[in-house]
Parts: sequence; C-alpha cells; structure tokens
Amino acid sequence: MDVFEAIHTRRSIRKYTDEPVSDEDLQRILAAAMAAPTARNTQCWRFVAINDRALLEAIPAVHPYAGMAARAPLAVLVCADARVAFQPDGYWVEDASAAIQNMLLAARALNLGTVWCGVHPVPERVAGMRKLFRLPEEIRPLGLVVIGHPAQPFSREDRYDPEKIHYNGWT
Repeated sequence: MDVFEAIHTRRSIRKYTDEPVSDEDLQRILAAAMAAPTARNTQCWRFVAINDRALLEAIPAVHPYAGMAARAPLAVLVCADARVAFQPDGYWVEDASAAIQNMLLAARALNLGTVWCGVHPVPERVAGMRKLFRLPEEIRPLGLVVIGHPAQPFSREDRYDPEKIHYNGWT
C-alpha cells in the first residue's frame, strides 16, 4: 500500500475480530514509531505493549473513551521519558504524537485497525494509566493506541478544504 493510500484511508477503527496481532506486526508498528522525529533526536518515546486480557479489560475503568480496548487483542500506551526529553515540559508531546501517527499509518499499511485514545493532558486519565501500568514518575503517558484486525471496513474520506489554507499570512 502506498503512503497516500494509507493516509487517506486511515480511520479510527473501534471493532476488531478475535484474531491476535502477530509479534511481527507489533514489531513493525513499533519500529515505525521509533522512526518518528524527536526534538534534538532525544528519542524520548517509550512504549507499553498490552496484550494481557485482564489489563485490556481494565483500561475502560481509567479511560472513559477507550471501551474498545476491552475487546481488542492489543493496545500500546505511548509515553515519553522526561529525563531524556528536550525541554521536559515542552516537546515530549510532539515527539510522542509523531510516534503515534507513524504507528497509525504503519498499522493501516498492515491492514490493521487502530484508534488513538488521548490520555494527556487529562489528569484522571494520566493518573489511571500511571497506576494501571505502574509507570515511574518520569514516564509521561500521552496516548493509547488500540490495535486489531478490523471488523469494520476502512473508508476513504476527502477532507481537503482550500478555505482552510492561507498563504504568506492570514489573509
């Protein structure tokens, strides 16, 4: 699948089959995540791969919009290590977000469905994920990517809107 097809057909997929995601596919998705840029090349992202059924089923109790995780075969909590991030209170969000976008596109290229569930900056979600996955204080959770073989179709939607583009200033 070419990159433009992956970009334009990537959608939030919330229904999955029972088929597990292979270790090879997970490794390819995480390798794509680690190919994302980071400020000053700190590579501050960290990942918690979750395939334990009890943990997946516990996620909705700490994240009200992640109910699909309870039925998914896999989720990845994307975090950043504040000890190595460039400006710990600044660019870690961008760094981890770029990793998530790469994960979403890599999964789509593998014909896997994903949904990005935001964790940061909602204090209750951050605290819930921190407790559920025993994160050390310096590890900051940004988002949860739920992954599985889709039980719903991918679709293409054209969102291009020239009215949202301004050249050389706001005109």
